[in-house]
Amino acid sequence: MSNLIARFVKDESGATAIEYGLIAALIALAIITGAGALGNALNTKFTAISTAVTNAPSGS
Repeated sequence: MSNLIARFVKDESGATAIEYGLIAALIALAIITGAGALGNALNTKFTAISTAVTNAPSGS
């Protein structure tokens, strides 16, 4: 019985899987945050371009 408990305490395979899962979750969160910020910046830029084109004097 003590051999079984000692083996269970030394087994780190579950902890490694959890660590990889946490790393993957943090990377996904960083990508989502970065994509959101990029999307907002692009939206602002295209809105400014659209406004400038709309308010430009006509050539005729």
